Amino acid sequence: MKKIGLIAGEGTLPIDFVRSAKKRGEIVVVFAINGMASPLLEEEADKVYWLDVRQYTKFAFLLTKERLRRLAMLGKVKKSVIYQDGYDKEASEGLKKLRNKKDYTILREITDRLGRFGIEVINTSDYLNELLPEKGVIGKTAPGEEQIQDIEFGYDIAKRLAGMDIGQTVIIKDMTVVAVEAIEGTDAAIIRGREVAGEGCVMVKVSRPDQDMRWDIPVVGIGTIEKLAENGYKALAIESGKMYLLDRDKFLETADSAGIAVKIL
Repeated sequence: MKKIGLIAGEGTLPIDFVRSAKKRGEIVVVFAINGMASPLLEEEADKVYWLDVRQYTKFAFLLTKERLRRLAMLGKVKKSVIYQDGYDKEASEGLKKLRNKKDYTILREITDRLGRFGIEVINTSDYLNELLPEKGVIGKTAPGEEQIQDIEFGYDIAKRLAGMDIGQTVIIKDMTVVAVEAIEGTDAAIIRGREVAGEGCVMVKVSRPDQDMRWDIPVVGIGTIEKLAENGYKALAIESGKMYLLDRDKFLETADSAGIAVKIL
């Protein structure tokens, strides 16, 4: 049987991946990040190692022990962890050598280091293709003319923002950017948009222009739509083909009950 590894951060996406890999008859070894990864991984994976994100030396030892050749990286890892103390010597020296702390710079360095172990970081969409939504309006609520204008206005801005590796989400109201996502994350941007412009905002989330499907694929799920509903949003637009939509049925049920239009671009 083939064996595959998984670095698991927050959310249900790592669980979805494990289930998909198991259906293919693969043995799945998970490196679960303490304080982030779901305990449910213990019930799904063949083996789970719990690690602090700062324990590079221990991680490298386990990779060698398991003789892995393929590895996936899924689940949210808070960017703020790079500012924590307590990294082991290898990890600390690696961070210091980086030319900057952009997401892709860090992920590329991780991938290069894994390559030195003879490990390929895989494209996870091969396992999770059913989570990539197709273009069109989904759900029962269609966006009105004002929301369509805000979505079109926000898309280009969001793409430029993502291209600068700042964030992938913009909040729009009346053809005006009222909030942008940065290191604090999407939920904080959603709340800030409501605080600035009140109810009726539109959220647009996109992939990077050079999105690498091995790393940090954007995700929207039940938590996102619930936050939008709590803050009186009118619409959500996300990009097709390069973004995962999780818990689709529950997601759309929540969107429909809140009257939020969901458009896949």
